[in-house]
Amino acid sequence: MPKPSQPPGKNKKDNNDPPLPEPVPPTPPEPDPNPSPSVNARIVVDPVTRIEGHLKIETEVVDGKVTGAWSTGTLFRGIETILKDRNPEDAWLFTQRLCGVCTYVHGSSSVRCVEDAAGVTIPENARVIRNLLMGAQYLHDHPVHFYHLHALDWVDIVSALDGDPQKAKQLALGLANELGTETPPSIDFAAVKAQLQAFVSNGQLGPFANAYWGHSAYRFNPDENLLLAAHYLEALKMQAETARLHAIFGGKNPHVQSLRVGGVTCRHDINNARIDEFRRLLSEARHFIDTVYIPDMVYLTRKYGIPGPAGDSWIALGGNVNFLACGEFPMTSQEPQSLFFPQGIIIDGRKSLETHSVLNVQPLDTAQIKEHAQYSWYQNNTALHPSVGETVPNYTGYNTDASYSWLKAPRYDGLPMEVGPLARMLVAYGSGMAEAQGAINGFLSDADLPDISAMFSVLGRVAARALETQIIAHAMDDWLDELTRGIGRSAYQPTPTPVSGTGMGLNEAPRGAIGHWINIQNQKIANYQMVVPSTWNFGPRCAAGLAGPMEKALEGIPVVEMDKPLEILRTVHSLDPCIACAVHVIDPESDRAYEIKVL
Repeated sequence: MPKPSQPPGKNKKDNNDPPLPEPVPPTPPEPDPNPSPSVNARIVVDPVTRIEGHLKIETEVVDGKVTGAWSTGTLFRGIETILKDRNPEDAWLFTQRLCGVCTYVHGSSSVRCVEDAAGVTIPENARVIRNLLMGAQYLHDHPVHFYHLHALDWVDIVSALDGDPQKAKQLALGLANELGTETPPSIDFAAVKAQLQAFVSNGQLGPFANAYWGHSAYRFNPDENLLLAAHYLEALKMQAETARLHAIFGGKNPHVQSLRVGGVTCRHDINNARIDEFRRLLSEARHFIDTVYIPDMVYLTRKYGIPGPAGDSWIALGGNVNFLACGEFPMTSQEPQSLFFPQGIIIDGRKSLETHSVLNVQPLDTAQIKEHAQYSWYQNNTALHPSVGETVPNYTGYNTDASYSWLKAPRYDGLPMEVGPLARMLVAYGSGMAEAQGAINGFLSDADLPDISAMFSVLGRVAARALETQIIAHAMDDWLDELTRGIGRSAYQPTPTPVSGTGMGLNEAPRGAIGHWINIQNQKIANYQMVVPSTWNFGPRCAAGLAGPMEKALEGIPVVEMDKPLEILRTVHSLDPCIACAVHVIDPESDRAYEIKVL
C-alpha cells in the first residue's frame, strides 16, 4: 500500500536524530466499485528500478493524467573532483568506471578530449577498432535495455502461463513470413512456459517479482505474452555472446583495456583469426536483431499504437520536439563530415513537419551548450559552458520549488534537448542518411503508422532504439572488411601529454550524446567536466523554469491505477535512464508523498 509522508522539503529530520518509525497506515475504506480519477494526487516513484543508479520521479496527477513532473538524481557524482591534478592520460581509466552498463563510452570520450587537446590524429586502424568497440556496445546495450529493463512495462509475464506454446510458435512464424525475415530462432515454448510455472509454483518470481501483473494497461493476450517472455530469455543468451565482442579487441568486458590516448593497444589482435571470430559473433547477434528484436518491435507498436481502453495511444504520448546528436562512427579522420550517424540539432521538429513536411536539421554549435544549476544542489547556479564548469556540491534539502536534484540541467541555446536513439535517428533521417530513412519508412509501413510524426512519442523512441541497432549491426560487416585491409598497419600514435591546453571529446553512447571537456595545466588536469545522456534527458528545470526532457515527456501521460503507475514507468524507461554516470554518492534521506515499490 502507498504510505503517506510529509510534503516535499518539509519537516526533514536532523542527521543526528534516531530513525523515524514507519508510519502506521490507516484502515483503508471500502473500495469504490466505480472510482473516479484522482484529482491533485502526488505520485512518487523512488527508486525507479530496472535502471543503473538511483532515480526518483515525482508527478502531479489531475483527472487521471500527469500535469507536472520532477526528475531527481539522488546521488552526487564527484568524478570531476577526483580527476583534478591527475595525469590526463589516466583520465579514461577513471571515467570508464562511471558505469557498468555503458562500459566503453566514457573511456572513448575521455581519450578523445585529451587527443583534441594534444592535436593528434589517430591511425586508421585505431579509428576502425574504436568504431567496432562502440558498435559492440550498441549491439549489447539496446537489446538488453528493451528485453530486460523495459519489456516488462508492456509484457505481462504471469499472463504467459495461460499461453498456448503452439500458438506462440505460429505467431512468431507468421510474423516472420509477413515481414519477410529469416526464420526466427527455434524456441521450445512449452519449456519456457514450464520454467515460468516453476517460478510461480515456488512462490518466487525471481527477476519477474514485484511488478504490476494483471494491470489493466497491459494489452497482449496470453499467447503473445508467452512469445515475448520466451524472447526475454533468448535475449539473455544473446547478450552474453555480444559481451564477448568487446573482449576480442578490448581485452575484456565490461571495461576494455586497449584504449589509449593516441589509438589502441591491440595491434597483435588485428589478424584474420580474431576478425573471423568477431564476424561470427556479429552474425549471431544480427540474426537475433533481424528475426526477433525488429519483429517484436513491429508487433508491440501495432498493439500499443492504437488507442486503448483509457484512450491512450502510445504513438501520441511522451514525446519531445527538440533533439541533439553529436554524431558517431567516423569513417575517416575528418569529423564531423565523415560521421556515419551525422551530427546536428532539431528545434521544434513537430512544427517543421507540419509547416514544411521535413525535419529541419541544423548544425551543432557546441558553444551553445550550457549547464544550469538553478534547481540543482551546487554552490554556483550560474549557467556555464562545460569547458569552464564547476562541480562544488551544496545540498540544501529536497524542495521542488528550490533545488531537487544532483543532476544539472544542460541546455542548448537555452532549450532542453532530448538525446539518444530517437534524436540520432531523426537527425539522420532529416540529414538524408539513406539507412535511417529506409529503416524508419519501412518500420512505419510495417507497424501501420501514418507518418514520421508517430516517432515523436514513447513508442517512437523505443522503435528508434531497435532500428539503429539493426543499422549498426549491418554496417559493422563493412568495418570488419576495412580492418582486414589494415592488417599489419599501426594502431597507435605516441602522444606526449601537452603542457597546457583544452580539449573536447564528443561521442554517442547508446543512451545519447556525451561530451567530456578537459583543461590541462602543467601536464595535470586542472578542470574536467562531463555532460552525459542522463543529464540531458533527466536533468531538472533550468533558470528559465523550463522542464527537462523527461519531465516534459511525462506531461499528459494517463495513470489508470494510482498505486500502480505502470504508464509512468513506460515513459521513464523509454529514455533508458542510466543514472550511474550522472550521480554517485547517496543521501540516506528521502521525502515522498507516496512510496511505491516498482521494478
